[in-house]
Amino acid sequence: MDRKTVVLLVEDNYVLLEMLTNLCERAGLKVFAASSGEDALTLLRRSGGRIDWLFTDINLPGLIDGWTVAEAYRAFNPRRPVIYASVSPRPARVSATGGVFFRKPFHVAEIVELARMMARAEHAVPLRAAS
Repeated sequence: MDRKTVVLLVEDNYVLLEMLTNLCERAGLKVFAASSGEDALTLLRRSGGRIDWLFTDINLPGLIDGWTVAEAYRAFNPRRPVIYASVSPRPARVSATGGVFFRKPFHVAEIVELARMMARAEHAVPLRAAS
């Protein structure tokens, strides 16, 4: 049996987080959801190697922002995709290779379609190095 593609969604807007979670689950993805950078780092410590891709808001409440979450994720998965989101224009800080930036507000359907494309690519081309 094939393992479901796993996404970590990090978003402090609870309505948007719930909407993204529901739509990604309906698209056949397994979702870990966090509403703060601190929660996301806890999830990464527990399951970082199992998470296939990350969606993170850049501006999160607390001390841990989306850039820090992405750096922690990349420590576990250096070549895996990251989707960054912010209400600000494209930030000066350059995202890691394979990163995609979405400016809020965005159409949730765009994120879900990107999730589907990533899930298809996950099954078509192995992105992880062989152990």
